[in-house]
Amino acid sequence: QKIPNAAQQWRCIKSVLFTHCVIELPQIWLFHPLAKAAGMSTEVPFPAWTTMAFQIAIFFVLEDAWHYWLHRLFHWGPLYKNIHKIHHEHSAPFGLAAEYAHPLEVLTLGIGTVFIPIGYCWVVPDFHVMTMYIWICLRLFQAIDAHSGYDFPWSLHHFIPFWAGASHHDVHHEKFIGNYASSFRWWDYMLDTEAGPEAQQRRRDKKRAERDAKALAEQQRLSMESMGKDAAVMECQIAVEKKNS
Repeated sequence: QKIPNAAQQWRCIKSVLFTHCVIELPQIWLFHPLAKAAGMSTEVPFPAWTTMAFQIAIFFVLEDAWHYWLHRLFHWGPLYKNIHKIHHEHSAPFGLAAEYAHPLEVLTLGIGTVFIPIGYCWVVPDFHVMTMYIWICLRLFQAIDAHSGYDFPWSLHHFIPFWAGASHHDVHHEKFIGNYASSFRWWDYMLDTEAGPEAQQRRRDKKRAERDAKALAEQQRLSMESMGKDAAVMECQIAVEKKNS
């Protein structure tokens, strides 16, 4: 994996600043009237921390699904070539590379972060803007951590087995395919899009088990056919003996 040099990192910084000004500032401007129309609370007291944690957990799950399918779609030929390829300029990503992407990709993937909570607010009116701010901070921290290239002793995947983390996303940038989810591993696991040596070993083990099961079934079928033939021969012999007697 090639470590980005200073020039590449500076290009990344300029691109991220451009995206923040051109793509994200209009979204921030649009957020407040949408939040007001959805009935998002801005008053004190703040919600209980358990309520905030529950809502943020829901957003992580829903955003992860949105990100998985959109990210996987961006790896389709024309979309990858014209849009997503920019993000894959770094085979060894670093923190700022989390937002280094085509403006259209930033916009569409950002829908999962911003508009899922607003949609939730339409359905469940008990939603506070402080929860939204905390959610956005945590989601941004998660994206930077996934692109940091560091696996710390306190990284969440050491405590939550289905959490993705930097090691999961590093393999995606190394292999350019697989490991499409943002936060969790279950979509890649269920749809067999995991990448890396462990996933490859599981696929080999699965194929070997399928071959063994198929061979065993064929052996049992042949054995049953042989037993059927032997039984038919014995019946014929018995019939002949009865006839002769």
